[in-house]
Amino acid sequence: MKNKILPISIALWVGISSLFGQIKVPQPSPLGTISQTVGLTKVEVEYSRPSAKGRKIFGGLVPYGEMWRTGANASTKVTFSDEVMVNYVNLPKGTYALYTIPGEKEWTVIFYKNTSFWGVPDAKSFKEEDVAARFKVPVKTTADKVETFTINIGNLTNSSADLELLWENTRIVIPIQVDTDSKVMADIKSTMAGPKANDYYAAARYYYEENKDMAQALEWVDKNLEMAGEKFWVLRLKANILARLGRYQEAIAVANRSTELAKAEGNTDYPRMNEESIAEWKKKL
Repeated sequence: MKNKILPISIALWVGISSLFGQIKVPQPSPLGTISQTVGLTKVEVEYSRPSAKGRKIFGGLVPYGEMWRTGANASTKVTFSDEVMVNYVNLPKGTYALYTIPGEKEWTVIFYKNTSFWGVPDAKSFKEEDVAARFKVPVKTTADKVETFTINIGNLTNSSADLELLWENTRIVIPIQVDTDSKVMADIKSTMAGPKANDYYAAARYYYEENKDMAQALEWVDKNLEMAGEKFWVLRLKANILARLGRYQEAIAVANRSTELAKAEGNTDYPRMNEESIAEWKKKL
């Protein structure tokens, strides 16, 4: 009888073990990802996100003066699709482990070529030749406490952004600069040999946004209108360029035409933007 009970007990234990093996529970430091285009460069971040859970973080859980993986679990990884500058230090395109050495008043930031480590490399494994960039940044404080370690990419422009590290009441900002202008200017130069209507529009919009030669921008936007016909968003751009040239009466007329076409297509945003601009331009007549 005992011999019959034993196999049944084993089978029951195996079944229960298998059941527990299928249960999924939340990770204490879940994986987070960010993907952001800065100008024409794609920036991606992969990191694990620990939470404070009532603990003192910097100077406690994360000691001052020691290298930190800048997150939890595997080292945080940052990928750049093109060459960039981080805090004005050149960094070739590629994927890097992001290590930091926290301090009370400033942090050391390290972009490391070897991304294979679980956490930080020990003293024997760390190689100075694998350091792609190293610099110091000041510590900033936040009024509101951040419970879960967070990495953001903010303050976007056509040529820059800030990589932000936030936890507890600490905020670290790593400036990123990308070479958008030379790429766009090269594209404009090569494309202008045989441009299409959309190329003229793109070139004109870029010149307007970067406040370059407005006379040239106006010529290009007129080329687009000549080739592709009137579009309310193109007319909106032309009105803005005319206004920047100080030709407010013409800008108002073009903006009114933009509004007319937008309303005919059921668009409500452009009429509102045009109305606000026209009110501003009328004050300057």
